Amino acid sequence: MAKINAEISKLDRLSIYTKTAWKIMRGLSKVNLRYKFPIFIGKSVEITHRKHIKCGKNVKFESYSEIHGLARNGLQFGDNVTIGRYTEIRPSSYYGVGNLGSGLKMGNNSSIGPYVFIGCSGKIVIGDNVMIGPRVSLFAENHNFASEDTTIKSQGVSNKGIVIEDDCWIGSGVIILDGVRIGSGSVIGAGTLVNKDIPKNSVVYDKRNRTIKDR
Repeated sequence: MAKINAEISKLDRLSIYTKTAWKIMRGLSKVNLRYKFPIFIGKSVEITHRKHIKCGKNVKFESYSEIHGLARNGLQFGDNVTIGRYTEIRPSSYYGVGNLGSGLKMGNNSSIGPYVFIGCSGKIVIGDNVMIGPRVSLFAENHNFASEDTTIKSQGVSNKGIVIEDDCWIGSGVIILDGVRIGSGSVIGAGTLVNKDIPKNSVVYDKRNRTIKDR
């Protein structure tokens, strides 16, 4: 764990320690979850199909997040990973209907901000030291719609997957679509729609996915 800032008062430190202790206690209560101690779980966190979820040490699931482990490859979180408040990680239907999703693999020292949606029915890989801002959406799935003679819903889906390589910063409100690879060291500006591959060390910050400059 990182050291607490020296400017924080003793009273504020006590509050932080108390809340952290409760999160550790909640982690200890998740007996079917595969993890290395310690794990930190906020209040009202929903974790399902725990046997398919593997966590390194110092993983944090913040309050009101939903983590669903029903996937062919499960969910794997490295060390020092943070999942923000109200984030949803969903590989498959809540009710087990339709295709079984592939799952998520997330590297060390990576973080996901609040209100993020991770639709990992196709495999999603997030590397080490990746920062994902609030309200980001990843959709590793596309609906097929080639036929006009039947409903879109009945034509099924395709899943190519999404890869975010190491040391990337994904800004607030970014949408990343199926089949995309974001190269290492890249920065994606707030509100950008990413629908094609991004070369490594790129800075992209408009909705047409245009690379503005290299780092």
